[in-house]
Amino acid sequence: MTSPVGAPGGTASGTTAAPLHLAVALDGAGWHPAAWRESGARPGELLDAPYWTDLVTEAERGLLDFVTFEDALGLQSAAFHLPDDRTDQVRGSIDAVLLAAHLAPLTTHIGLVPTTNVTHTEPFHLAIGIATLDHASRGRAGWRPQIASRAADAAHFGRRTTPQLTEDDVTDSERISQPLRALFTEGAEVVEAARLLWDSWEDGAEIRDAATGRFLDRDKVHHIDFRGTDFSVKGPSITPRTPQGQPPVVSLAHAPVPYEFAALGSDVVAVTPHGRADAAAILAQVAEAVERTGRDLADRPLRTFADLVVLLDDEPGAAARRKARLDEVAGSELASDAEIFTGTPAELADLLLDWRSTGLDGFRLRPAVLPHDLTAITRGLVPELQRRGVFRTEYTSTTLRGHLGLTRPASRYAKAG
Repeated sequence: MTSPVGAPGGTASGTTAAPLHLAVALDGAGWHPAAWRESGARPGELLDAPYWTDLVTEAERGLLDFVTFEDALGLQSAAFHLPDDRTDQVRGSIDAVLLAAHLAPLTTHIGLVPTTNVTHTEPFHLAIGIATLDHASRGRAGWRPQIASRAADAAHFGRRTTPQLTEDDVTDSERISQPLRALFTEGAEVVEAARLLWDSWEDGAEIRDAATGRFLDRDKVHHIDFRGTDFSVKGPSITPRTPQGQPPVVSLAHAPVPYEFAALGSDVVAVTPHGRADAAAILAQVAEAVERTGRDLADRPLRTFADLVVLLDDEPGAAARRKARLDEVAGSELASDAEIFTGTPAELADLLLDWRSTGLDGFRLRPAVLPHDLTAITRGLVPELQRRGVFRTEYTSTTLRGHLGLTRPASRYAKAG
């Protein structure tokens, strides 16, 4: 008998005793606003490709499943819903998809998951960008679709407006998601359109036979004729079917509306519990969203990850002291949607395995300071988990779907005949 999402000892795919999955979320100098001022940080290199190469190759050294890259349509801000004029924190970034494409030939195993906006970006362009990344990485691309939660971002495009969140809205995850419900609905349609475009070329559509003059089997390339609420896509894609067929979709979710978004179109959902009991409660809500959408987990597994911001040091108490010093430099205590952990790698391993017993498949860790907390993950936490027999000692797959234990799906058009 299989276990549902959120069942103790089970996973979203209904298996037990699955390997622990680990990913890291990379952002600027780290997830603490004062990280760029820390000794060992590299603030002068944040827009330089070698900086990101060093981070991702370190993550690959730690045998992690994937890395995610943050992206946005506006400058970073201390406020979730409004731009600001602060000059004491990191501002400015580079395009996540282009960064991942640069890193593709410089890495060999780790998954590369850029974030893209699905509110103001054309679905066709999103689909071919991620498909191209999957080709460039030979099957290691993922995609983190993100709606535009900040109304000011719409002014960059001038085609539409989006809801302006209030100060009251941003005090609670559910209150944030409710005004944005229509954008989540549209976002789910964007993901479905992208998936259809990825399927629009069947395997074997490219014949490439110079002797007969046949490059393409036209019967294996399909118009998708997708019609969403506010957009349509004729198709087919210009990019042939990729090594993974469907690059995994990763979404971040904090409330029932985004849980339903994940249930509709994601392969991995990252949630933000604050404690073991909260993790169990959130997994139950994800399971309810799966049931509402009618998703068949046997056919389409949904991996569940928990996000944590981490500060790690070998000496007990050192990480907490470091956080206090960073908070003082920043002028305020670090706040996050995710749980903030300070401690040793062994203490973090204890927490991960405790939370994992609720049914989580893995964790996406947000290093507070780069590269310090990333290397503490790869050279401290990973060996600790390996000693406990719960994390891989080598890569056994060359694709992101393989790392996640997801099979390669056939094109839906091929299934149809």
